[in-house]
Amino acid sequence: MSTRRPRHFLSLADLTPAELSRLIERGIELKAMRRARETHEPLKNRVLAMVYEKSSTRTRVSFETAMIQLGGGAIFLSAHDTQLGRGEPVEDMARVLSRMVDAIMVRTFDHDKLRRLAAYSEVPVINGLTDRHHPCQLLADLQTFVEHRGPIAGKTVAWIGDGNNMCHSYIEAAGLYGFTLRIACPPGYGPREEIGDAAASAVRRCDRPQEAVRGADLVVTDVWASMGQEQESHARREVFRRFQVDENLLSLAKPEALFMHCLPAHRGEEVSAGVIDGPRSVVWDEAENRLHAQKALLEFLLD
Repeated sequence: MSTRRPRHFLSLADLTPAELSRLIERGIELKAMRRARETHEPLKNRVLAMVYEKSSTRTRVSFETAMIQLGGGAIFLSAHDTQLGRGEPVEDMARVLSRMVDAIMVRTFDHDKLRRLAAYSEVPVINGLTDRHHPCQLLADLQTFVEHRGPIAGKTVAWIGDGNNMCHSYIEAAGLYGFTLRIACPPGYGPREEIGDAAASAVRRCDRPQEAVRGADLVVTDVWASMGQEQESHARREVFRRFQVDENLLSLAKPEALFMHCLPAHRGEEVSAGVIDGPRSVVWDEAENRLHAQKALLEFLLD
């Protein structure tokens, strides 16, 4: 049994700025290699266990495809497929899984559960999404911006809507990558104070979405009610209706500004159809880049 502690990826804070930059560069390289139909299998016979307590489309397909393209394999485990759904301690699951597989990706509601699993795992643990962070999506978002507009350092990003896990990860990215993040959320729906405080010099709170978007290089939003908040959907629609990213709001950004959304999107709620399907939207490149960015991450952690 190895005595060396594995590298985990629970949030962007687990990377140095240099490591984050290298991951973005490597994701772009791997994307080019894939399009050139180059075979690249550094993870031959390596196995990723994927533990899902929250359902997924992009996370599951991108991680499974990534492992196959890198020469390895992936095992899908839902809460119904494991003893975790029947009350097994997460610490015990970590001990067992990490003796059989080479890495564990977890998509769950509770960030603390992810931390506990990582504390007892002998192999790298990857955050596929929690209520606190969504760092794999940020790798894809940053790669997408670099591909279209070059370095994001020194740029201005506007976050509009809910101060959720995506907002938290953008806060961490701003601190690491050196861009300004303007956040516009309805009162009472902002990001957690302790996360915002960690990157306070890079973050600016705005009362109105227009203030956040004006002159921005990138405008980002997400659904108003995340998975697990469905019972709040009606109330949230009333609270958030002034925070829709529509053509009028986006017109306040720079002419070359991009629009991103991690998907799934609700046209007519957080974003208008004219924006998400319009010429400034790069959401389909952003979605594809989950695959390439995560291949770079898997290489980094395993190879």
